Amino acid sequence: MSYFAEEQAAPCRNPDDCAAIDLLIQPRSKDLGEFTVRRVLPASNRRMVGPFVFFDHMGPAEFAPGEGIQVRPHPHIGIATITYLFEGEIMHRDSLGFEQPIRPGAVNLMTAGRGIVHSERAGEDYQMDSRLHGIQSWIALPEADQEMAPGFVHYPAPQLPATIVDGVELRLIMGQWGTLASPVTTYSETLYAEAQLAAGSQLEIPALSSERALYLVSGSVQVDGFALTPGEMVVLAADAVPTVEASTAARLMVIGGAALGRRHLWWNFVSSSPDRIEQAKRDWAEGRFDGVAGDDEFIPLPEK
Repeated sequence: MSYFAEEQAAPCRNPDDCAAIDLLIQPRSKDLGEFTVRRVLPASNRRMVGPFVFFDHMGPAEFAPGEGIQVRPHPHIGIATITYLFEGEIMHRDSLGFEQPIRPGAVNLMTAGRGIVHSERAGEDYQMDSRLHGIQSWIALPEADQEMAPGFVHYPAPQLPATIVDGVELRLIMGQWGTLASPVTTYSETLYAEAQLAAGSQLEIPALSSERALYLVSGSVQVDGFALTPGEMVVLAADAVPTVEASTAARLMVIGGAALGRRHLWWNFVSSSPDRIEQAKRDWAEGRFDGVAGDDEFIPLPEK
């Protein structure tokens, strides 16, 4: 199975009908053991959108009592990870000593920098019927920050600004949108928002960043008349200001930001330098990363 999502360069039969859309990306399924995710970024011909170098749609997954997500300790370099849930709970533990449950609407921002290790386990709902549904994304760090000290910050859901206008609830996860400004730390120009649209409502997507994309989580919408299917992402033209119209109740993610330049990605390691990734591979294989207290398991370095 390919690591990359698939893309289509011409999503419309008549290009004049969707001049706002540069690219349609269709995800690939990735089996993580306990459940399957839809991997949208990186795509083979579109590795990044702004700083977003990785975008996974998790679930919705159903778990019986005693079952749930069990991602063993593993390393990262060169990125910050953002976990954003719609349903369920994940317990985060890392090599800095942080232990923090992530719940719907909140943000766990983990900055790997020169290196961090973390695990993602089932939360307090482990012993009951539960669901898990959300987005896991990575943002690449600017070259000057790739070797910064690792860090972790939790932002409870009430800290994220939101507004409801004409049947659209917009929650800003990162960046700025009109009068809304998120408190979540950014390292370069970054846009990340969730929009919940009532049936028949419309949302104009302003040209807030030079690179932007829309991902449909659920429901039915048209982007300037182009029908988007749940699980698909459209990359927008640079100066386009398209209108999203919801045929049914829908949930849409908006991502974007300024381009950072080429990044190399291997497993959980991201860097502008291939040599730095090779060093990280050796460091993990030889046990030079700090561990996660109380969690002695780990994911071995993949052979490929």
